[in-house]
Amino acid sequence: MPAISCDVKVLNQQVAAENIRLLTVTWPVHEKTPRAGQFFMLRCWPVDAAPLLSRPISVHRFNPVTATLDFLYEVKGKGTEHLAALKAGDRLTLTGPSGNGFPVAELEGRVAVVGGGIGTAPLYQLVCELDDKGVKPDLYLGFRDEVYGVERFEARCGRVSIATESGRVGTKGFVTAILDPAQYDWVLCCGPEPMMKAVAALCKEKDTPCLVSMEKKMACGVGACLGCTCHTHTGAKCVCKDGPVFKAEEVFEL
Repeated sequence: MPAISCDVKVLNQQVAAENIRLLTVTWPVHEKTPRAGQFFMLRCWPVDAAPLLSRPISVHRFNPVTATLDFLYEVKGKGTEHLAALKAGDRLTLTGPSGNGFPVAELEGRVAVVGGGIGTAPLYQLVCELDDKGVKPDLYLGFRDEVYGVERFEARCGRVSIATESGRVGTKGFVTAILDPAQYDWVLCCGPEPMMKAVAALCKEKDTPCLVSMEKKMACGVGACLGCTCHTHTGAKCVCKDGPVFKAEEVFEL
């Protein structure tokens, strides 16, 4: 089923950290189940008003019991400033779910989930889906200084390890300092591209398969405009349509 557009109601908006918001909305399309790694295009301003483009935001959590969606996002620019101004009872338009997410059904054995900064946003849905199928992953998260959202993960994961560049919480340094891919059958990663490249390089050294969730600026979200093209070893691909999740060796020179 292709991505669809629908108006939804805001149920809640919380401040998770400085410039980080957790937005909860209804999801009335019961026949369409968002999956880990997929995203929606969000818009709460007129089509003829700036900014021109909707904002792609990954699924932080889909709750099928309450039929709600959570989006964890960073307030950065006009579009997300509009989103951050939403309050309970307001309406916005969602288009999605779009993209190819993590292949949870194929993942077995020992799994490490690795995130950095706001790249942790799609990982909560991922660990929930893994836990639901009986695979409780270990979680490795890296932040510059302020840590947020970790408590949501704890019940769904085995071990939770934190690294901060400032040393404020957990191990001082990068998340790669606390990760040993040799302990795992899979490493699943989302975060800043330099971090994902470093994680992918570690995984190559240990011969551990690594999947990464890429981020690019998007216009249409369905692969029509080619605005989010990334280079792979098999040619140019659209992050929105062919990804966002790729094998690390497809998109990085390792």
